[in-house]
Amino acid sequence: MFYIVYGGFFLLLFIVFAETGLFVGFFLPGDSLLFVAGIYSANLANDLFRKIGMGGVRNEALDLFVLIALISLAGILGNTIGYWTGKKIGPTMFHWRDRFLFKKKYLYDAHDFYEKHGGGAIVFARFLPIIRTFAPIVAGIVDMDKKKFSFFNMIGCVAWVFSMIIAGHFLQKWIFTQFNFDLKKHLELIVLGIVIVTTAPVLIKLLSGKKKVSQPPTN
Repeated sequence: MFYIVYGGFFLLLFIVFAETGLFVGFFLPGDSLLFVAGIYSANLANDLFRKIGMGGVRNEALDLFVLIALISLAGILGNTIGYWTGKKIGPTMFHWRDRFLFKKKYLYDAHDFYEKHGGGAIVFARFLPIIRTFAPIVAGIVDMDKKKFSFFNMIGCVAWVFSMIIAGHFLQKWIFTQFNFDLKKHLELIVLGIVIVTTAPVLIKLLSGKKKVSQPPTN
């Protein structure tokens, strides 16, 4: 809420861009920020049109379309910057010596994975915190096909932004109409729930992987 209420629409665009366009963007809010942006969609649209000096006739559909289009564009550009960053450093990494936290085998494994599942990985990574920051970078490092990356980058970004914004907007509208309950007054619980739902798959995968490693081989 702080980013949206006090930062406005352009700060929201920067955060969405930085989350994948910059290495340090992994700590920035993603799903929860967009969901809350959907709740505050009218405020954000007013802020945007006021700053660019465009009033005139507007409606709910137009506001949502403009918000989703511009936020999706910021996400697409962020992913693209991440991809080109990875592509720039990728060739050098294949000549690095193996270290404790780095093995060239991981690069070859990642390359094979992106060859088989790269499109799906780029799309679904958008819905997973932290992973969405590094997925385009890794895609660049392993030299994923540029056209393939660009296609699934657009699909993933639009699907992510559309689903989060629309869910927040219409859930707020429906609950307020049906139960006179304002989600804006209970954002802490909403954000906490989104964080739990989006991070649970990652945590479960990590924990299950550790259990498999720790189990002794059977004869």
